[in-house]
Amino acid sequence: MESPRVRPFEEADLPGTAAALVEVHATDGYPVEGVADPEAWLRSDDVLASWVAEADDQVIGHVAVMSPNGEDAVSLWTRQSGESHERVAVLGRLFVTKSARKQALGEKLMRTATTYAQARGLRLVLDVMTKDTAAIRLYERLGWRRIGETTHHYGDGQQTSALCYVSPSS
Repeated sequence: MESPRVRPFEEADLPGTAAALVEVHATDGYPVEGVADPEAWLRSDDVLASWVAEADDQVIGHVAVMSPNGEDAVSLWTRQSGESHERVAVLGRLFVTKSARKQALGEKLMRTATTYAQARGLRLVLDVMTKDTAAIRLYERLGWRRIGETTHHYGDGQQTSALCYVSPSS
């Protein structure tokens, strides 16, 4: 297996990225939405930029920087920091297939997204379901700071508890 690399998402990556997303959902229950139409979820109009991790011409991971769209993490951060919504973006759609884990790909994808945001004067926030303990450990190890708790609503009236984080200052 060749060494995985992180590169900007290209339209031709869509089928492979969607397949990887469906695979991650089957193993981890993440994401809780978007799996019914993964291509549309990945290509949301809110995506400012996205990247894939790939090895052997297979997409094995993904991350996106997104425009705010009513996320609790955004309002929590803007209230706490006094930052305007225009200076905040959301890190989302982060996943790595089970077979590709333990190679620091989640970290590489996050660092790529953070570098992109910092270069544009944006502060990243995210929310993560409390059940996703491996993701929480990654965020905290990379210096992301918990800024609050929320309830993530999805599907047909379903909900789960979530934590909100802000990226380290540059």
